[in-house]
Parts: sequence; C-alpha cells; structure tokens
Amino acid sequence: MNSNPKPKTIIDKIWDKHVVQAIDHETSVFYIDRHFIHEVTSPQAFTGLKNRGVKVARPHKTVATADHNIPTQDQHLTIHDELSRLQVNMLTKNCADNGIELYGLNHPYNGIVHVIGPELGITQPGMTIVCGDSHTSTHGAFGTIAFGIGTSEVEMVLASQCLILSKPKTMRINVNGKLGKGLKSKDIILYIISRISASGATGYFVEFAGSAIRDLSMEARMTICNMSIEMGARGGLIAPDQTTYDYMEGREMVPKGEEWDKAMAYWKSLPTDPGALFHRELHFDAADIEPMITYGTNPGMGLGISRTIPSLEEIEPRSHASFLKSLQYMGYAPGEAMLGKPVDYVFLGSCTNGRIEDLRAFAGFIKGRKKAENITAWIVPGSKQVESQAKKEGLDVILREAGFELRQPGCSACLAMNEDKIPEGKYAVSTSNRNFEGRQGPGARTMLASPLTAAAVAVTGRITDPREFL
Repeated sequence: MNSNPKPKTIIDKIWDKHVVQAIDHETSVFYIDRHFIHEVTSPQAFTGLKNRGVKVARPHKTVATADHNIPTQDQHLTIHDELSRLQVNMLTKNCADNGIELYGLNHPYNGIVHVIGPELGITQPGMTIVCGDSHTSTHGAFGTIAFGIGTSEVEMVLASQCLILSKPKTMRINVNGKLGKGLKSKDIILYIISRISASGATGYFVEFAGSAIRDLSMEARMTICNMSIEMGARGGLIAPDQTTYDYMEGREMVPKGEEWDKAMAYWKSLPTDPGALFHRELHFDAADIEPMITYGTNPGMGLGISRTIPSLEEIEPRSHASFLKSLQYMGYAPGEAMLGKPVDYVFLGSCTNGRIEDLRAFAGFIKGRKKAENITAWIVPGSKQVESQAKKEGLDVILREAGFELRQPGCSACLAMNEDKIPEGKYAVSTSNRNFEGRQGPGARTMLASPLTAAAVAVTGRITDPREFL
C-alpha cells in the first residue's frame, strides 16, 4: 500500500487548511484570516449588522482604509464631493463603533487597500484574504488565497469571520524565458489576457509559475496577480520564495524573532508539490511578449504595440457585433495601427501600478525629457508611504523638472468615483486594470499599458513604443 500523500497544489494546501466544516461535497464553511474594508462596499454591510443586532466577530482581523473616493490634491481640506465625503465619514464612524483599525485620510499608513496590506506586512503567505473589491487578488503575489467579495459577503465575514464557498478549479500558467528590454510585468499579464481572453480563466484559481515569474520583484508580482481577475479568474497567486521573504522581513506587522522562524517553516511548505495536477495548465514564452497596449473596451482586447488592430476576418463571427461596438466607442477601426495614435491623458497609479517601483520606472524614463504639451498627466502614489519614499528619493523633483506633478495617494483615475475623471471622448493611457466603457469617466476612452509605455506616451503625446528610447 502506498503511504505517500497525494501531491497537492499550493491552492489545495491553503484551501484545505481553512475549511471549517464541509456542508456537502462541493460547499464548505471557509475561514478568513484577514479582511480589508474601504468606504465604498462596507457601509451597507455595517447597516445590515446593526439592523440584525449583530456585532463584528473579530475586529482585530479587519483593517480599513479610505481610498476610492478620496481626492488626490489638498487632502488636508474637507472632501468637496458630498457623496464621497459621506462615505469616508461613514467608514470612520463604523470603524470607531466596532473597534476596527482605520488608516483614514491623512493617516501616515493611508493608501489603496491593496498597496498598504503588503507594505505594512499585514499580507502574509498561506493566508486567506478578502475585501469588497475585485482586485483583492493582488495579495496572491505572496502565496495567499485572496479574492474580492460582494457587500452581503462583507457582512458575513464581519459577523462570523467565515464565508460559505465552493472550491474553484485550479489552473497553472507558466511563463518561461527572459523578458526583453522595455518590458514590465504589466506587459506579461496583458499578453496572457490577450491570448486567453477576458473570460479565459473563469471558474479557476490560478497559480502563476515559470522562470519569468520567479525573476520578478514582489511589486511586479503584485501587478500580475492584481489583473488575474481580468481574465475571469477567481484569483491568482504566486508561490512564496526567497524574494518574498526578503521583501517581508522587518515590515511592521510581520512576525519577529521565533515567530518569524515558525512562520517561515509554514511558508516554505506551501509551494506546489512535484507531480501535483491542475485542472488546466498553460505555457507561454517571455520572448514572444512585446510592450502591450489595449485598443478596445475589455482587458482582453490588447496587442503588441507594434501590431495593428485585428481585421474583422480575424475575429470569430459570433463576436463581430461586440468587437465593432467596442471599436466604435473607442473611435478606432479594424486594421489600424496603434503606434502614433494621439493621447490626451496619462495616468500612473492604482493598485496595479501605484507602487514605488512603478514611480521609479516612470521617473527614470522621463528624466531629462519634457512632458508633451497636449498631455495632462496624473502621477498618483498608491499610499502615503509610497509618496514619502518617492520624495525621499527625489522622484518628485525629477517629475517636476519634466513638467509633471506628484499628487497625493488614492485610487484616483482608475475609476470614476472621485474628482480625477477623464473627460468624455478623451483618450487616456492608464496603468490601471480596466478599460470598460465609462470606467475612467462617462465617455472616457482608456488604453491599458505599463508604466514605461505610459512614460513614453507622456513625453511624445501619442502611442509610442518605449523601446525606441532605450
């Protein structure tokens, strides 16, 4: 009789450890280690608890920040927009009433929820993490099962620290080889989504693996996992390794001393066992990737920057109507080249690309150059700590000398829920994660790209291949 345990994926290991009770062969009560909340999806949940007379079960397991609605200028003043001000004030009150840690506006730890979790060391390998925000998958870069939840589920976690869930299927996406010059992790994930479509991973939890993934920094890995949701996945993760541990060690809320050693023993047990089977496995070669740009209204409508928008003959007949509708919204036509197309706005920031490495890449590119006159640029750090580090390194000076301004942290122009909206009909190259119709403002036209491509656009005023300058 074979006594060797069956090889398990990292997803199976973390999932099985957090099952509190099986309800049936598909559904379980599932424990949540860490719950992040912000001002947009939490008010209704707290109201639901109050109406039922239920208290927050484990307030110390929840961390709150204000990010979606806050302005990125003059944060010392009262929030101008009435709805935004109400939502931020409600978050402050709800956290105070329930004993929840809040990193509110002007707190030194304030920032985008998926930026502050990792930088403070709250996010740790092997955890289960949820937030009422679809891009919670960002935390998967540390080897966690992290995913977004709806408002009713936010209420459920606050009340019980658990969810009722069905286990997703597993997928592994391998990217091997070396990235070429002028490429960032944003190009990797946009390439993958363009190949498998915006629904290609629906129903799966994805592990990203391969030499190209292992070579990435933690901040670059966060970008990959952040956008796993944009191919329909329930979430995405990357196995922890020495890069992970080096990033985490010494951060404020990471275990210290003997507790660190104990944690490390668990973390090192997490990577997928040799021979473990996934429901689906895909392979890509990093050498095939070039700087990416989207041309349509979902993240799957992307292409290498030197290529042309597909012709109608290249699109499946059943998708012709949606394809043409998307191009009509964007003001583009089949077969057109993307290079040289005019741009009005550039946005660097969001939980996808608002970290210090992103600001360094942008500033390094534009140093000694000038912003194009036709470009309005919003350079937005993902947190107060990122803002502080950027100033410490003099990135704000480099930006200012080139005609840019470093704004204050927040979700900013990722989504039209604050003052940073792209005007109707204008084109924006954005380092955020979504290019849906109206995502950055009613009628706004969004093209997703990496920080380097955004920098090239910012100094030329048009779609430009960053490799031309490198």
